Amino acid sequence: MSRFALYLLVFCCGILNAQQKSPEIYTLETSYFYGSIIRHSPDIAHLITGHPNGLILSFQKKTFGYKEWERRYNYPDVGYSFTYQDLKNKHLGQNYGLYAHLNFYFLNRNLMLRVGQGLAYASNPYDADNNYQNNAYGSRILSSTYLMGNYRRENLFNGFGIQAGVGLLHYSNADFKSPNSSTNTFTFNVGMNYTLDYEEIPAYIAKQPGDMEHSEPVHLNFALRGGVNTMGIIGSAHYLFFTPTVFADKVLNAKSTLQAGAEFFYSKALEEYIKYQSVAFPAGHTRGDEDANRIGVFVGHQLNFNKLSVITQLGYYVYYPYTEYVDQLYNRIGLGRKINKDWWVSATVRSHGANAEAVEFTLGYRL
Repeated sequence: MSRFALYLLVFCCGILNAQQKSPEIYTLETSYFYGSIIRHSPDIAHLITGHPNGLILSFQKKTFGYKEWERRYNYPDVGYSFTYQDLKNKHLGQNYGLYAHLNFYFLNRNLMLRVGQGLAYASNPYDADNNYQNNAYGSRILSSTYLMGNYRRENLFNGFGIQAGVGLLHYSNADFKSPNSSTNTFTFNVGMNYTLDYEEIPAYIAKQPGDMEHSEPVHLNFALRGGVNTMGIIGSAHYLFFTPTVFADKVLNAKSTLQAGAEFFYSKALEEYIKYQSVAFPAGHTRGDEDANRIGVFVGHQLNFNKLSVITQLGYYVYYPYTEYVDQLYNRIGLGRKINKDWWVSATVRSHGANAEAVEFTLGYRL
């Protein structure tokens, strides 16, 4: 994700907390993790030389159902976290991350799933002279996502509890600067948690019959996505792209909205890539006059948290005359937020498998 996505999630978490006064019960936790970098591409094989380890420090506020969305999602936690990771490779160095996160609970609140999104700082990014081996991180500032699935017990003794489980820690800059092979680390973690004011924890407000009862007719949306990216070649400049989009959505209930639509892709980076390939490889298949435009169709789902939502979409380029750039199938994931009943914004990453093409910032209008 991007800096905008982090600000969006932090701001929306603040909105969720501010709407109605609820008991302010907080928890602190620290976890140690140990794992392995997943070889998702042969390009990063030389960077996998050890087992990364690190720390996760977290601070979160508990919810008790004072707001309808809290009851719908089984009383999640809203919080912030810091990570330190030693990637056990001299070319990768160490990464430091700041995140906003949500904890979701299952199985009588013994199983916790955490989703965190934020920014990371890479201590040793790519440098043409001094660190050309690091083709994973082309910039110091990276987008980062992490997932945790933990067995968790709180307040076992005077506010102290324990947790242990597995996780995934991802770093990428979504092709904002090349190189950008990215890394994904699968981890095992173990840690402790402490509940502040543990003697004053209130009871959860029971779920209400109407918490999920919400539906709407089909609505039409118009959106303009845009941003900057590179050709995916080291030393490439930054180029603007625009993606006008039209799609229909159908609200199924208070959580879920389905989407389907079409979009037109204008990419200056792809235009320059075609020119580059025709000049750099004159004996190749690229002539230099190929059409760089694309048209895609997609289906998607929007998971709603009050005004905040998580967007996931799967698309296919039905018009794609130059097929040497990226795969024809694409996916999009990110965060959206309502401004009012008509206008909305989002920050998403559009990828082709593990290959991210761009971070997209979107302004949309819903009829």
